[in-house]
Amino acid sequence: MSGVELRGYREIPIGGIPFLRALEYRTGDWRVFKPVIENGKCIKCGLCWVYCPDSSIIWDGEGFPTVDYEHCKGCGICANECPTKAIEMVRE
Repeated sequence: MSGVELRGYREIPIGGIPFLRALEYRTGDWRVFKPVIENGKCIKCGLCWVYCPDSSIIWDGEGFPTVDYEHCKGCGICANECPTKAIEMVRE
């Protein structure tokens, strides 16, 4: 949406903005816990990426997954789905 610059979810007007994509505003400040990925335990299966409801896991298919903390809400689904428990939810 051109001409609209939002710095966070608090700036969204009541009723929302039609057709606004999640990448256009940051929602990470909702978070109380954040996922931290331990690369030594990660097997690069991609399940964290598949199950993340906010598309906050950045996965290029070759390297280790990383977290987009500007959009991650800290729900913990990635940590719950990780078969090797490589993701720990840490209080911010």
